[in-house]
Amino acid sequence: MRGAVPRLSLALLAAESGARLCAIIHYLVRGQLGWFGLTIACLVPGYAAQLLSMLWFRADGHPPGCWLLALHLLQLGLWKRYWDVLRAEAGGGAGEVLAQLGDVCVLRLLEALLQTLPHLLLQAYVVVAVDPAGFIPGVSAGLSLLSLAWALVSYSHLTCLLRPGHLSPPAAVILCLLLWRTGMLGTRVLALVLFARLYSFWVFAVAGVHWLLMSFWLVAQQTDIVAQPCRWRLFNCLLGAVYIFCYINVRPGPSKTRVAVFYAVSTWNILCCTWM
Repeated sequence: MRGAVPRLSLALLAAESGARLCAIIHYLVRGQLGWFGLTIACLVPGYAAQLLSMLWFRADGHPPGCWLLALHLLQLGLWKRYWDVLRAEAGGGAGEVLAQLGDVCVLRLLEALLQTLPHLLLQAYVVVAVDPAGFIPGVSAGLSLLSLAWALVSYSHLTCLLRPGHLSPPAAVILCLLLWRTGMLGTRVLALVLFARLYSFWVFAVAGVHWLLMSFWLVAQQTDIVAQPCRWRLFNCLLGAVYIFCYINVRPGPSKTRVAVFYAVSTWNILCCTWM
């Protein structure tokens, strides 16, 4: 199953990028410059993952030449990393493959959260509130949802491989994880989009309260994944924003209690939205 992960990740990344490009052209041709500009703007946060990829290439002893720099400027840096993983599987050792797969899975998750998720929210809002018959925005939103869910699943798959004595989970487990992540993300995105359609900017107040609760909760857990105090606070704030949509386990050990708390707060948030 491990060999299929980078291939499927690369295929979904290509499909998502193609659908996003079609959505950009769609808005431009129809003269919807507002949605065109917002869709372009969703690309900008993805450069954080490209920059981190460049820094990791330099740290690994690969000086970033003009070709590598051009790939990252075109947001194709992760494509190259997936290609490197596939080449390493053909002739490299298991340790080298796992190290490269770990780098690209973390980078892809970061890119999906910073770039794919805003694009998904935007296209879902267009389909629900602006153009319900819009085929291209709908396809783009669907592929973005699937790609984001797969980025979370591939990250979970990686953490499973890194644990001592753990093997790659079977395909049935991966499929169940993908369905769970897709359903969870889909319902959260749909709830926020419908709330935004009815109450406009009040959705930011509800999401802000959820973000603050999750950030304070993460601080209370004393997560030590980041050592420096300033970066630790920033990490908790960013992860708190991610927790508006999904749960990511960043601490070792059993996570049943933490998952239960996350879903309890999420349910409370949904009830508050309903009462409004």
